[in-house]
Amino acid sequence: MALSPLDGRYDRFVKELMPFFSEFGLIRYRVLIEFSKEAHAFLNSIIDNFCIDDAKEQRCSTNPEIAKVSEFFHFGCTSEDINNLSHALARKEGINRVMFPVMIDICRALCSLATQNSGYPMLVRTHGQVKILGKFAGAVGNYNANVVAYPEGDWPKVAEELLDSWTMPHKINPIDFENSDGNLCQANSILSGVSVKLPISRLQCDLTDSTVLRNLGMGLGHSLLAYKATMRGISKVQVLAEPIQTVMRRYGIPERYEKLKELTRGQAVTKDSMQQFIDDLDLPEEVRSKLSKLTPHSYTGLAEDLTIDIEKWPTLFV
Repeated sequence: MALSPLDGRYDRFVKELMPFFSEFGLIRYRVLIEFSKEAHAFLNSIIDNFCIDDAKEQRCSTNPEIAKVSEFFHFGCTSEDINNLSHALARKEGINRVMFPVMIDICRALCSLATQNSGYPMLVRTHGQVKILGKFAGAVGNYNANVVAYPEGDWPKVAEELLDSWTMPHKINPIDFENSDGNLCQANSILSGVSVKLPISRLQCDLTDSTVLRNLGMGLGHSLLAYKATMRGISKVQVLAEPIQTVMRRYGIPERYEKLKELTRGQAVTKDSMQQFIDDLDLPEEVRSKLSKLTPHSYTGLAEDLTIDIEKWPTLFV
């Protein structure tokens, strides 16, 4: 039933593909391709109840009608005549039953995410850098939270003097999207190799194709793993609360991360729920008022000032 090295760590994410692209699956589809209508009922019972023991040793010898003509199963055929049809049927059913449904789920989730968050501006990508070899400018490069918590601070100067650490107190590392990215890279590598190899025939030496096609399960397995990781990541995407947590840090409020996690994870974050959270914080009144008035549109830190100086950093874009 092995699909690929995916069978170990990621078995729970890709096991749906095993009936189609494992060695067991290939043998099952050979059964589907080879047998004729005359023994339809008997063979259907084999197909419908196909198990590991059947893959190890076919049961055709127990049926006199089929056993009588068993020598003609491959009459006039090479193994590739059977294998190419078996692989094609496995691809058709495996992709239709497993891959497409997950891909459709991703499309629907992205549409829903876009609809729900259409009113929010995207401030910038994370991990923006001050210099090519270092970063100390907040989560997105504009000192957003720093300015809210300590507006009197000269943050570009601080960053210039201290470029040896970075923190993103609000940010959940995008491990699911990173997992998806890595697995799609692996899948593309495998499947692009398959697509380059299969159209080329070397004097009809078709067993090379048979070898290559056995890796379809690995390529599609990495794809499926990536799609599921994407879905997990999408389910966690939400508007987070970096400035609030940074201000909480300044005023010594304990369990900052845990409190915000309780607010933001697994439930919708609304204006009212965020306002209630701010009102309950042990902060000076003027600080709570400032946080309450903060919106994504105004949460831009020093972006405008930094943009004015952008010409000073041409090497960043080389």
